[in-house]
Amino acid sequence: MLCQPEEADRALSRVEVWADGLWRLTTSLATEVAGFSYLEPRRHIPHLTDLDGEEAMTLGPTLAKVGMAMKRATDSTVIYIYVFGEGIAHLHFHLAPHREGDALNAQMIKGEVAEETLPSGAVRSVSRSFPPIPEAEAHQAAVKIRRELSTRAG
Repeated sequence: MLCQPEEADRALSRVEVWADGLWRLTTSLATEVAGFSYLEPRRHIPHLTDLDGEEAMTLGPTLAKVGMAMKRATDSTVIYIYVFGEGIAHLHFHLAPHREGDALNAQMIKGEVAEETLPSGAVRSVSRSFPPIPEAEAHQAAVKIRRELSTRAG
């Protein structure tokens, strides 16, 4: 599904906030923490172990760039990065801004965790203890991340 970005964005309730020729960053509008985002290559690369070429050479700088922008935009203390590879066979990194008292912890999400199947068939983990934040708040975080990435060169 991630190989059709616009379709994936609609199905997964997210908006694109930055892209270059190799990578794209989208921010979730259905999330327990403002700014939860996904970094994925434009080219189909199934798993981290298949990473090569320009994407392999630019991964570190790209993660640093988007991570710093997200940290500033969300006023978070740290950005957690998760890579899961079996749910959707297209490399994607989950970037989760963490602030004191939010839904995240070292186990990824606090409280009782449940799996939710989306209409697309994709499955996401949700916290029963922390309901999703309002979509307007999630969208505002996406706008701030977009602004951070568009105003800072390199």
